[in-house]
Amino acid sequence: MGLFFSGIYYFSHHTYDAYNPSDVDQKHKVFINKILPAACRAQKQYNILASISIAQAILESDWGNSGLSVKYNNLYGMKADVNDSQAVKLSTQEFVNGKFITTTGRFKVYNSWEESIMSHAALLRNGTYWNRQQYQDVVNSDNYVEAAAGLQSDGYATDPSYTKKIIKIIEKYHLNQYDKHK
Repeated sequence: MGLFFSGIYYFSHHTYDAYNPSDVDQKHKVFINKILPAACRAQKQYNILASISIAQAILESDWGNSGLSVKYNNLYGMKADVNDSQAVKLSTQEFVNGKFITTTGRFKVYNSWEESIMSHAALLRNGTYWNRQQYQDVVNSDNYVEAAAGLQSDGYATDPSYTKKIIKIIEKYHLNQYDKHK
């Protein structure tokens, strides 16, 4: 798990079609199709590649099966601040001093997965309260490889293998087909 964490408009999007459908479990297709419209909206509004949003949701929530995503609609392990009255305290794994440790964290609670996706994209676009430029390598990336590396270098994840895991997910499920080039 990582450290971190009106009008409705419609624009067309594609559904997931793997190049080799037998490689992809039906539940994975359903999950991707469920979050794809919100990932595309987040890309349009916040300039976060859809492949990055989807791959992080897959990794962080275990395909929407984690307790945090099922009970609290939090797909990304987004942490809550001390003033957030809707937060929930849960155990989490963090990579500290070369090893994984279990700690307790305060996590945001969302009304929907779409709200979680948009909040995550806003965090990446707007940075943290202590560093508004924190995730600019992700925001300014033209491709998923650079964006995934930016997640690591900009301090989003504590897992030293995070970049490789995100890239592997994107490539396995051909998620970069949803990225709109800038």
